[in-house]
Amino acid sequence: MPSSQAATRRGRPGYDQQTVLNIAVDVFNRHGYEATSMGVLAENLGISKSAIYHHVPSKGDLLRLALDHALGGLEAVLTHASATSGKADQRLEYVLRGTIAVLTERLPFVTLLLRLRGNTEVEREALERRRAFDHQVASLVEAARSEGSIRKDIDPRTTTRLLFGTINSVVEWYKPGGPLTPQKLADDVIAMVFEGLHHHA
Repeated sequence: MPSSQAATRRGRPGYDQQTVLNIAVDVFNRHGYEATSMGVLAENLGISKSAIYHHVPSKGDLLRLALDHALGGLEAVLTHASATSGKADQRLEYVLRGTIAVLTERLPFVTLLLRLRGNTEVEREALERRRAFDHQVASLVEAARSEGSIRKDIDPRTTTRLLFGTINSVVEWYKPGGPLTPQKLADDVIAMVFEGLHHHA
């Protein structure tokens, strides 16, 4: 595994690692990680393949940096005080809002995460971290169910899967900068999750 020092080496003037990473993630999402060669990346960056190596040691390091950006944001939500103390339903709401915030702020990176196939060691490590995140959210659902703050007549596994399905689907249709703000999106998701669609007279 390349050292973190190597993975964060400085690039040539006119480019920085973040710019290279942003473009690489866009290309990975359009063509698929496996189908994207260093030649394709170089063409999209407008630089030579050898110039890319001034920024990162390999295509795999670009993937690792991208996935860490997505997962790091999600994992930080779970460690916040609002996610670790208080009533379970309030903690769950905080985590759901935080997840939506990370998704909308880092949309291309989370999109890449959600499309992983697990064909490389980097992908498998990321999927394991994602499963750990999902497991903690599922535990919050179960805790809220046990304390009686959410319905007990719905299978908790169904609840968890629908939550993830709803939030993860956002990457397929949400347009940053559009009329639907991240805050309104989070409000709408929370209202549907906790209150349902029936009008309350």
